Amino acid sequence: MPSASILKRQQVFLRPNPGRLILLPFKPATEPHEFNPTDMTRANHIVDLVMKMDKVVAQKLLDGVLEDFAGRHHELAAQFEVRADEMSSITGAHEGRSSVQRQLIGAYFLREYSYEATALLNSSIVNHPDQTDAPPGGLRFLLSLRAIGEGHISSLTFRTGTIARDGVVTVDPPGPLAVLPTVTKRTALPDGDGDDVEVEFRTDIGVGSRVIFPVTMSQSNGIEDARFVALVDGGVTTYYATYTAYSGRAIRSELIETRDFFKFRMSPMHGNATHNKGIALFPRKLGGRFAAIGRQDNENLFLIYSDNLREWNGGVPILKPEFPWEFVQIGNCGSPIELDAGWLLLTHGVGPMRKYSIGAVLLSKEDPSIVLGRTSLPLVQAEPFEREGYVPNVVYTCGALLHNDLIILPYAVADTFSNFATIGVRDLLQALRL
Repeated sequence: MPSASILKRQQVFLRPNPGRLILLPFKPATEPHEFNPTDMTRANHIVDLVMKMDKVVAQKLLDGVLEDFAGRHHELAAQFEVRADEMSSITGAHEGRSSVQRQLIGAYFLREYSYEATALLNSSIVNHPDQTDAPPGGLRFLLSLRAIGEGHISSLTFRTGTIARDGVVTVDPPGPLAVLPTVTKRTALPDGDGDDVEVEFRTDIGVGSRVIFPVTMSQSNGIEDARFVALVDGGVTTYYATYTAYSGRAIRSELIETRDFFKFRMSPMHGNATHNKGIALFPRKLGGRFAAIGRQDNENLFLIYSDNLREWNGGVPILKPEFPWEFVQIGNCGSPIELDAGWLLLTHGVGPMRKYSIGAVLLSKEDPSIVLGRTSLPLVQAEPFEREGYVPNVVYTCGALLHNDLIILPYAVADTFSNFATIGVRDLLQALRL
């Protein structure tokens, strides 16, 4: 049967919402990263103007700001205080400044950012670590999404939901307000290789409210296309995701890890197999070693082994462009999924007019370098109603999930919004026959 005929689209549209807002530092200067002496003068001039304000006028101004913005942000007054503390190294200590003055200073050096105003795309899906209240015969899931805002800056956000016994997907509404984590640890790596960073959300902040915005120079223009996988090692499940860190000038692969989706560690990956986008981890060790699929030469997909999740070198090429819909480029679409018949690897291909499609490959469970089957036609192509958007003619995913006898596939449409589809495993295996 044609590959696309086995796909069943659902109507679960996740669209970007410009009303989803976070607070970011505002610096009254053109230099994006550090204050120069002129900037310091301007910053201190703003502080001086605040300090000279009549107390009644200052209180009225702060009350107005809080009334205008408090409903859009979590604990806004406290965030003003935090930002004032951050600015104290430039604007001086707070000695003698009232709480009203400190909060106003903080307000003058913050700005709103609509982190998903442009797109909500390229999701990956894993079983939720807490299956309480899962539907009978179903499960709860956790979805990661790439959100794009002003300036094409990408951040990582999340949704939760349920999959019913029959594969029907329901996505929970996000929390009313978006919240950033606190950076709890930052370790500068040797040889100027950037930072190893740990961030943490408060436990009262729901998953659908959590946003991880770039916090290092290597990520400054985006945390892109996280491919999450629940990796079991020694009986312990850790959620890892490889993602592309984009500085505005260069890309590199980085790794994020968490046990609970409250605390996260982000660190760079090394080795010649990490220089391109799209490396994806297997969900368990193979032959006592970690394994991954990557595309380090812009043409072929490689099977790579390593003893260190942050160090990947070499690899064996196992897939190259073969069919017309993938002649321009192939890549993986998330971590391999373990079936009785082998490892299912979803792939993307780029064909004429830079049209993206999604296909699939079956790898041997004993030796994943052996290709058992491959779809000659795409499983997912942009339907007429899916062609228009930020980047036309693109369908894409960063990871699917096995549920009973179905593959649950979240996928992005035209680099703008996301939807879900299901594929029966039996039908898929028939389509994968050589």
